[in-house]
Amino acid sequence: MQIVILKNSAEVAEYGANIFIKQLQEKANSVLGLATGSTPVALYQKLIEATQAGAISFKDVTTFNLDEYLGLAGTHPQSYRYFMNEQLFDHVDIDKSHTHVPPGDAADPVAACEGYEQQISDAGGIDIQLLGIGRNGHIGFNEPSSGLMSRTRVKTLTKATIDDNARFFAADEYQPHLSITMGIGTILDAKKVVLLATGENKADAILATVEGALTASCPASALQLHRDAVLVIDEAAASKLSDCEFYKHIENENQKLQAQLAKL
Repeated sequence: MQIVILKNSAEVAEYGANIFIKQLQEKANSVLGLATGSTPVALYQKLIEATQAGAISFKDVTTFNLDEYLGLAGTHPQSYRYFMNEQLFDHVDIDKSHTHVPPGDAADPVAACEGYEQQISDAGGIDIQLLGIGRNGHIGFNEPSSGLMSRTRVKTLTKATIDDNARFFAADEYQPHLSITMGIGTILDAKKVVLLATGENKADAILATVEGALTASCPASALQLHRDAVLVIDEAAASKLSDCEFYKHIENENQKLQAQLAKL
């Protein structure tokens, strides 16, 4: 894994956005895997600004989101489809028929999961997958105990995840306890993975992901197996790593190497 430690959340968003901007500049018809939650919002704003400035276009892009609450239609304000429309799709030149979010209102969720896997395959696979991480190490809605080679499926949310997400729901509003999520195996199939994490409350999860054992107890630890996984984190999220200065040194040397290779 490539570990990039930056000062704050603003730098994390900018660094992550630049990875996606470069991807779209090099491959206009990229297939992007996208994520919801508070962490990616600043990154999406950077992509909107780049689109409006003419630096990139989403015209030929296809997207697949990680997950969706089971039981919520895409028109529901708390659905992830609604979130993506508001935070990105409504503000860029993307064809919404090319944007895919697991159908939370599917009559047959199991069949919908199989269909989602097929859609990803038919699109040629995901070029670059954006991830956040939960306090318990979950990626997508792959909670602890998730199979490390799991595929898109219906998943029960843990109490910790339900509690973390409760702030998005009114006190008297229905909050789903089930989801449809890409599996860990599905995520690992992406050609490149970019995980963003900010804040001290993510420090334990980052420690387990980077320096812990490969285990279903920390689903994000599966990224240790990926050939091109980049973790972009702020100093607070990195605070429990054994030697932050060493990780910074590695990244600095990697940047020097990339600069040299670019001159060849």
